[in-house]
Amino acid sequence: MWKNLSKQQLKEINHSLHGKGFLWAARSRILFWYVVIITFIFIVSIPAFRQALYARVNMRVREELTEKMEIFEELIGDKVITDDDSLDTEERDAVASLREADQRLTKLPSSKRELKEFFDAYLGNQLPQDDTFLIALIDEKFYKSSPRARPEILDRGSKIIRNWAKITQLEKGEIPTSNNDVGDIIYLAKPVKINNKITGVFVIAHTTAGERGEVLEAVSVIIVVSSLIMFLALMLAWFASGKTLAPLRALSKTARKIGESDLNQRIPVQGRGELAELAMTFNEMMDRLQAAFISQRNFLNDAGHELRTPITIIRGHLELMDNTNPEEIGETLTIVMDELDRMSRFVNDLILLAKAERPDFLLLETVDLQVFTQELFTKAQALAERNWLLESAPKGYILADRQRLTQAIMNLAQNATQHTKKTDTISLGSAIGKGHVQFWVRDTGEGILFSDQQRIFKRFARATNSRRRSEGAGLGLSIVQAIAEAHAGKVTLESQLGIGTTFTVALPLKPLQKKKD
Repeated sequence: MWKNLSKQQLKEINHSLHGKGFLWAARSRILFWYVVIITFIFIVSIPAFRQALYARVNMRVREELTEKMEIFEELIGDKVITDDDSLDTEERDAVASLREADQRLTKLPSSKRELKEFFDAYLGNQLPQDDTFLIALIDEKFYKSSPRARPEILDRGSKIIRNWAKITQLEKGEIPTSNNDVGDIIYLAKPVKINNKITGVFVIAHTTAGERGEVLEAVSVIIVVSSLIMFLALMLAWFASGKTLAPLRALSKTARKIGESDLNQRIPVQGRGELAELAMTFNEMMDRLQAAFISQRNFLNDAGHELRTPITIIRGHLELMDNTNPEEIGETLTIVMDELDRMSRFVNDLILLAKAERPDFLLLETVDLQVFTQELFTKAQALAERNWLLESAPKGYILADRQRLTQAIMNLAQNATQHTKKTDTISLGSAIGKGHVQFWVRDTGEGILFSDQQRIFKRFARATNSRRRSEGAGLGLSIVQAIAEAHAGKVTLESQLGIGTTFTVALPLKPLQKKKD
């Protein structure tokens, strides 16, 4: 059963770790999702980056148009520079420079002729940046522009020019066009009044095709560079994922090496984190499996050895028995029955130890501690001729399994009789204190070696310094420990060679009950 179970478990582990091929490997799936995430970020970020650049360019253009319009307003007399004015030093210098360059810009126009002279002087001294156009309109007609060359959409008879010529107040906006060579037109238009009458309009217009072309070029460079970086990142992610998943490959490799006769394989633990914790958990699981396998193997070996002796005795006596001699038949039957009884006790002990793990092992009831201790003492006196002593039997009640607890104390008492002489003293007692109840069996026998004091609680174990071999199979103390642990308690041992031994069973006053599955 262990063999079949181990192979099945190993097959499932190998199948889950080895995967269904390259495309289903954990490393490939990590890289796939990494590509999906990076691609998604790439697809979303590029348009967002382009729109952000567009917005920044438009903002810069509007600021430049506003600065030029402020200079024009100062020259035309609609704005007077003061110390608190919003014009900065560069704008002030620009106004002063224009007035020095042409005297016609030093006086305010008071007639249509003077307005034309003003526009001639202003536009003649301006050199706009690329894609920026200064346009002068008089009497709702195109008059002059700087530079003179303009896109067809800004021709003197175009719809946009006609609309600008009719404005009656300061106006700014953006006109979308379908011409890729022009793009959108960002403008700022101001009507010019002479004697409180709108005589002309001054427009500062900017086409966005140039800046947007630069933006698209920058975006294309970003796409190329980002693609190269993403490719490099994917390569690094591939190698990094291989390094990260190395413990899983080691786990798979180790699992394939494990067999029913070789449970010594372990995974080297490197670093910290989930994978290192997984390796440690796997190693701890293998330690438990190996310990359980060794315990099972030793248990079967010991059980086989214990059963082999009575079977050999029974077989030998039956083979040598004289079927014609009634007296010999009777003697043989007596020996056979005795050995069968011993085998039956041995099997019953094994069954009891197996049941100790079940949730229904105990049948708890309220037990009168004083009466119960006296009953234990009375039963123990019948085990052998010794100096029996009842040390303590306090009043009180506990919650326990009377039959199981009796069996545990009687096992301790029986064990004491097997390692003492008739002249030795065996004491029993119980006590309540600090949330626990204690039962003890103390003898003045041969004592137990310190090296044996933990080993003797294991199945089939016996003390090496015992002067005689006990009649049992070495399961008595294992049964005592199982019963104590089922009550959420424990068994302790104190012993000195040549002085004696004390076994103590300590149980909580409110023992924990195992939950049913």
